Amino acid sequence: MRIEEFVSIFGDTFFTGVPDSQLKALCDYLMDTVGLDPKRHVIAANEGNCAALAAGYHLATGRTPVVYMQNSGQGNVVNPIASLLSDRVYGIPVLFVVGWRGQPGVHDEPQHVHQGAVTLRLFEDLDIPTFVIDADTTADALRRQMDDWAGWLAGGHQAALIVGKGGLQYSGKTVYRNDFQMTREQAIEHIIAATGSDPVISTTGKASRELFELRERHRQGHRWDFLTVGSMGHSSSIALGMALQKPAQRVWCLDGDGAALMHMGAMAVIGAYKPSNLIHVVLNNQAHETVGGMPTVAGKIDLPGIARACGYPWAASVDAPDALERALEEAKGRGELCLLEVKCALGARADLGRPTTSPQENKRGFMACFAAAE
Repeated sequence: MRIEEFVSIFGDTFFTGVPDSQLKALCDYLMDTVGLDPKRHVIAANEGNCAALAAGYHLATGRTPVVYMQNSGQGNVVNPIASLLSDRVYGIPVLFVVGWRGQPGVHDEPQHVHQGAVTLRLFEDLDIPTFVIDADTTADALRRQMDDWAGWLAGGHQAALIVGKGGLQYSGKTVYRNDFQMTREQAIEHIIAATGSDPVISTTGKASRELFELRERHRQGHRWDFLTVGSMGHSSSIALGMALQKPAQRVWCLDGDGAALMHMGAMAVIGAYKPSNLIHVVLNNQAHETVGGMPTVAGKIDLPGIARACGYPWAASVDAPDALERALEEAKGRGELCLLEVKCALGARADLGRPTTSPQENKRGFMACFAAAE
């Protein structure tokens, strides 16, 4: 279905969401047509944030908003659906548009397989009817479904459009960029030169893919790295859990700006415990690059200032290789909790691959490496 037809069916409404590669046509179309007009479109920090924004829009206008998200975000949105939007509570209508990663019968990455299998069932358990949009779904079929749902939504319920692979198409060529020169891969190469044989917990997306390929290129093996291929926003908490249990071992977290924003409360917990053996690196390209490049709000906030306010004793920001090397050495020498923001260009190699080991192989190798070191 052409994205222009898809959006026209909803009329004049408000969109909020977390970007998804399966919904790239929708994301790019919104950026090209309404941009970030706050009355029409807001890119949120996480899916629960989206649901609350949508609720505010409905309270202000009486209209039904649209929340777009990847199905991996269902866990983030269950609470506001059940305790805020539900007709048993406030009865706030919302139309969800959900990218179906891990759709049964469609090859996908391992972190999406379980979520994909339970996607429809989770909505069913929440009393949310679904309609699947695939490459063959017509605009007329969607209009008929929306007509069928009109009374349901008007009664304060929710519904979900589940978008499979190829379900939406857009011919536009949306370009995302920032003004930084150092690539994320260049930054990671400097970082792993500094980490040595320390454990590295890396965030989901291209950062972990680049880390994996850099280790391959340098023939270093992967025993020092835990690649957090799913659970966006939680790599820093994984790193905290490890740092607290191994206080004599320096631990690095290789985070992303979108991930850090998604569950920023983790920084407050890290800052409260102040593990002196944790170095938290946030690779900030101000974008959700792995799923298409839509902007985050990380270009409008002071990440080191937030870290200091959360209790991190030291925090800094760099945007060039020489400054990065100096900051890495300083962080290593301080012997206290540190945060380092690394501002990076948006973009990755066209031939960037994916890890060739399974998540469980990664876990076993990582655990064995550090068990042997004790």
